[in-house]
Amino acid sequence: MTAAGSSWAAARRAARGDVVRVGARVGFVARGVLYLLVGVLAVRVGLTGTNEQADRGGALAEVAATPFGAVLLWALGIGLAGMALWRLSEVLFGAAGPDGDGVGKRALSGARCVFYGVSSFLVLAFAAGYRGSGAGSTDQQSQDITARLLGLPGGAWWVGAAAAGLLGAGLWIAGRAVLRAYRKHLAWGRMSKAQRRFMDVTGIAGGVGRGFVFGAIGYFGLRAAVTFDPKESKGMDDAIRSFAQTPAGPWLLVAVAVGLVLFGVFSFGQAKWRDV
Repeated sequence: MTAAGSSWAAARRAARGDVVRVGARVGFVARGVLYLLVGVLAVRVGLTGTNEQADRGGALAEVAATPFGAVLLWALGIGLAGMALWRLSEVLFGAAGPDGDGVGKRALSGARCVFYGVSSFLVLAFAAGYRGSGAGSTDQQSQDITARLLGLPGGAWWVGAAAAGLLGAGLWIAGRAVLRAYRKHLAWGRMSKAQRRFMDVTGIAGGVGRGFVFGAIGYFGLRAAVTFDPKESKGMDDAIRSFAQTPAGPWLLVAVAVGLVLFGVFSFGQAKWRDV
């Protein structure tokens, strides 16, 4: 075997090793904490009309206000970095399961790697004292990014494509949750009946709630593209609040918020039973 081949084999073994597996499980916990906090904040918004931010910035502010906030922020950032590392290993060497080597699976893992890598960077920067990185309203950030894209040649098409991708992702996330696609990634055969029921309840409700939020962000992005108005774009906070403007009123907002809480709990279950 050549030196390059030996190095690649060693890298593959490392990607399948305990460090990456632990990083993935810690990443699921970190993701769960953030979604749980965002969901709780959104429930408060729906029940009391508070002006708290129901997004990443609001969640980080909640963590920072706890007695061990600084330590917890670093832990969350490192956990998300572990998730990004695991997804990178799937890009390079394929995911667990019989279809893990497919091009589509690797591309999806690549997108997730970028997402969690950026999320980790923002949380770690916030923990290091750069408050503008993580605590800013996602609504303002979304409008700023949309405005810059609209200023480019063919900007409306760029915004529209990104928004359509988010809308499609929301429908895909909700649809896979309803179809219980997550089961194939769990150690289902080793789980008890109560554990399976727990994962079904949190997985379906959590996935649908999460999908609704992504879909709403994509919908408002499409409106921004069609009207050429960046103010139509919304981040997570305003997208969640928009559910209160539907005929169902604040109760739909609360239902979606509870879904986000359950998705956080589902992530904790994935940390224990997910095949990585």
